[in-house]
Amino acid sequence: MLIVMLLPNSLTELDGSAVIRVLGYNIRSMRDDTDALARVITACAPDLVLVQEAPRFFRWRKKLARLAAASGQVILTGGATAAGPAILCNLRATVERTEDVLLPLTPGLHRRGLATAVVRFGAARLGVISCHLSLQKDERYDQAGLLLDRLASLGVEHAVAGGDLNERPDGPAFRLLSDTLQDCRTTAPWGGEFTSTPANPHQRIDAVFATKGIEVLGCGVPLEQPGITERDLRAATDHFPVLAALRVPATA
Repeated sequence: MLIVMLLPNSLTELDGSAVIRVLGYNIRSMRDDTDALARVITACAPDLVLVQEAPRFFRWRKKLARLAAASGQVILTGGATAAGPAILCNLRATVERTEDVLLPLTPGLHRRGLATAVVRFGAARLGVISCHLSLQKDERYDQAGLLLDRLASLGVEHAVAGGDLNERPDGPAFRLLSDTLQDCRTTAPWGGEFTSTPANPHQRIDAVFATKGIEVLGCGVPLEQPGITERDLRAATDHFPVLAALRVPATA
C-alpha cells in the first residue's frame, strides 16, 4: 500500500511558535477554470497565498475577492496596485501593515511590483512578500536584489517570500535569493518538483523562500494533497502551485 506523507496542519505550539502553510501560485489573471483554481487553493488549506498574475484590469478587486471567498481566504494586499502580485490570508492571520511596491520600470518591458505585509500568527510575527520577476535576465537579477532589500526593510526577524521567478534554480536571480534565504523546496523536499507547465512539467521556476530562523517542514507541488486532482491542477492555470509548511518561532 502506498503511504502518502502529508504536510503538518496549521497550529499554534505551546511555546507560542506557529506552524503555517504558505502557498505560492501564479493564477494567470484567472483566465482559466476559476472553480478548479478555488478547489486547489481550498484543498491546500493555506494560511497565506502568495499570488502572481492577479487580475489587474476591469473590476479586478471584485474578481480577486470572489476567488478569495471561494477558497476560504480574504484579500490582504496587492493586485493591480502591485502590478500583479497579491497576498491572500485566512482569518488566523492578524495584520499589522501592508504595502504595495512598484519596481523601477524598464522601457519596453512589463511593469513589476511587490505585494508586502507584516502579519502575526499568535506570538509569531512574520514579514511576507509576493513577487513575479522579469522575463529579462538583467532586470530579473536587479529585481531579486530589490526584493531582498525590501525584505530587510520590513524590520522583522522572520519572513517568507515567494512567487514566479521566471528562472530555474541555477539562474543568477534564483541563486541570489537562495544564497540569502532558505529555498524551501531544497531545504525540505516534499511533493512534486516542477511547476511549469502543467501540460508538460519540466522546470521549477516558482518557489517559496524563508529566512534562516524558520524551520521548513516540507515544500513542493501538492500533487498528492487530499482534495486535489490532476485534472484541477491542469485546468486551474498554467503553473503548478508550491505549498510549504513552516514553523515560525515566537517573537521575543
